[in-house]
Amino acid sequence: MATIRPMAVAGLFYPSKPQELRQEVQTLFSEVKKAPPFKAGNLKALIVPHAGIIYSGLTAAYGYRLLQEKTPAPQRIVLLGPSHHAWIEGLALSHYQSFASPLGSVPIDQAAIKKLEGFSQVSLAEATHTQEHSLEVQLPFLQMMLEKFSLIPFAVGEASPQAIAEILNVLWGGPETMILISSDLSHYLAYQAAKIKDAATIRNILDLRFLNEDNQACGAVPINGLIEIAKQRHLKPELIDYRNSGDTAGDKFRVVGYSSIAFYE
Repeated sequence: MATIRPMAVAGLFYPSKPQELRQEVQTLFSEVKKAPPFKAGNLKALIVPHAGIIYSGLTAAYGYRLLQEKTPAPQRIVLLGPSHHAWIEGLALSHYQSFASPLGSVPIDQAAIKKLEGFSQVSLAEATHTQEHSLEVQLPFLQMMLEKFSLIPFAVGEASPQAIAEILNVLWGGPETMILISSDLSHYLAYQAAKIKDAATIRNILDLRFLNEDNQACGAVPINGLIEIAKQRHLKPELIDYRNSGDTAGDKFRVVGYSSIAFYE
């Protein structure tokens, strides 16, 4: 069995050539004129989008630029994204030892995963990871911002906020550990309708109220898990950036919404 998860969407969601990918991500970071003001306290979690880099990359870059100000830099990323290609119950890990991008491979934190044995909401489900893009597209941004880090990647299906929060509590750690939720917002609404719907969704998140509509966010389930743990641990959310595909590389007739939202201890 292969130990490195191969890239599934290189050349589709982002460039497959390392130099071209580095240049594109660096260009996005340069468009963020400066890192957004850093709030007092530890940056513990981020919600970032996961569409093709030409569509959602700038919003993602706004979120990831916060890592420039984070001291110490994260050494372990707990990454949760929705499963787009397979229905699953709970949170799915994989047998892979590392995940690959054109910029290299990122090791999976096996010691942390060992701590999850016995939790019924966690399973090993290889098929859910094979084609999943919501996790993979975050790697180049992380690799450009962090010198060295490990990954705990979950494809998330049907799970309660409490079940997800229980796992996040186990993996919470200290400033060396950061939680990353991969999610887009509304899908395929007209431009103005999407802005209205997404504004309401973002307000829900900032008020730590659970999302309950299918088209609020494709990652609503992991977002709700983050909201639950944020309430338990008194995290403070802040909107870093919002736009949709009509603002970037798409038309305004059917758009997808994107946000970067930071959570501080």
